[in-house]
Amino acid sequence: MSLVTDKDASGEGLEIVSKSVKVGPDRITRFERARIVGARALQLSMGAPVLLQMENLDAKSPLVIAEMELRAKLLPLSIRRTMPNRTYQVIPLQKLKDIQAIREI
Repeated sequence: MSLVTDKDASGEGLEIVSKSVKVGPDRITRFERARIVGARALQLSMGAPVLLQMENLDAKSPLVIAEMELRAKLLPLSIRRTMPNRTYQVIPLQKLKDIQAIREI
């Protein structure tokens, strides 16, 4: 694990640069899942394009489509996990495990 010594513009802590997940669990938490699905559902309801290629999308709600996009790992999002000593790690969703294991809606 290496630390980047540059502070960002707001004077926050150091970023942990690593190929593996060093901050928190190596899977998505229920709080991160709720935040991601909720934000994506809001985007979809405001007219954002759907990233899935499937039939009968008109019958699905934005919340169901957002959950399906998360399970398919199509969302180009990253999670920033912060430690109490103000170090943090930015983790792309594609690196996290067990996204498929999220319960069915």
